[in-house]
Amino acid sequence: MPNYRDRRLAQEILKEVNDILRKKVRDPRVQEVNITDIHVTGDLQQATIYYSLLSDKASDKQKAQEGLTKATGLIRRELGQALSIYKTPELFFELDESVEYGSKIDQMIRDLNKE
Repeated sequence: MPNYRDRRLAQEILKEVNDILRKKVRDPRVQEVNITDIHVTGDLQQATIYYSLLSDKASDKQKAQEGLTKATGLIRRELGQALSIYKTPELFFELDESVEYGSKIDQMIRDLNKE
């Protein structure tokens, strides 16, 4: 069960990372990335950042992941300056499959309603 500090830090990271991606990262591969959720470990040492893409092409997903991996150092540095915490967590980026899953379910419902 995540405690209050985890959730508060996750919210701060979500806000800051979205901001950093928009303003500081100039990589075109991450322009379409939206941060959807953040999970912080109980010891606040690691943060998994879940993101979604508007495109569902596999090549775009791979490019976005590569762009995020390349920008991780910059994002972590900027995050360290923005947050007043002792140690900036290690960052891991993961594609949020739930958004895509939800879209598929929506499409299936629309298709059913057409019949």
